[in-house]
Amino acid sequence: MSNSAIIEGGLRGRKRAATRTAITAVARSLTAERGLNGYTVEEACERAGISRRTFFNYFPSKEDAIIGHADDAFPADVVADFLRAAASPPGEISATLFQDLVTLMLRMSERMSSSEEETRQLIRVIQKEPQLMLRVIGVSEEREADFSRLLAAREGVPPDHPVVRMAVALVGGIARKSSMAYFSAGNTRPHRDLLLENIAAARTLFSQPFTPSLSPSPEGPQ
Repeated sequence: MSNSAIIEGGLRGRKRAATRTAITAVARSLTAERGLNGYTVEEACERAGISRRTFFNYFPSKEDAIIGHADDAFPADVVADFLRAAASPPGEISATLFQDLVTLMLRMSERMSSSEEETRQLIRVIQKEPQLMLRVIGVSEEREADFSRLLAAREGVPPDHPVVRMAVALVGGIARKSSMAYFSAGNTRPHRDLLLENIAAARTLFSQPFTPSLSPSPEGPQ
């Protein structure tokens, strides 16, 4: 592929991302103002400066527009850097996997901080339309599955590899815990600090000595 084609593709990708972001921002703003049934797709299109056709090229419904596009959850440049950082032959877990996951979380934290108002707006929307929480949970599960496949592809192992499963669970738990603390009432600490604190806590816990017990307890199952 030529440099001009790469540049064109990059520009096209950025334009598409900008359009998605604009649609999501308008959908969230209108929902926060009027509720989910208080406006039409046509009104959202008018405010975003797009056609109805363009709206449905990006999102199948207002609910999907409010949640946002899956591609924006994992920015292409961040994903590319994470994939390139693999340091072991396919089928072997990279010795740098933990550090690379920390770097990935920190970069995602920077992206989240730069779009903090969008996240706060989503919180306000869910408070106004609580039924959207089920959609958010479903999308979160889909994105965790996407991350599992991404991580497995990087390491050259199956998506159900135990290290992949635990890495996804750990990263997801730390991210959720950090975000809940960050957006809680009265918080004044940066998201990065909360994230690093939780990462350090997990690192401390899992660095403790561990001797698996291979025999059942004398008292039997509890």
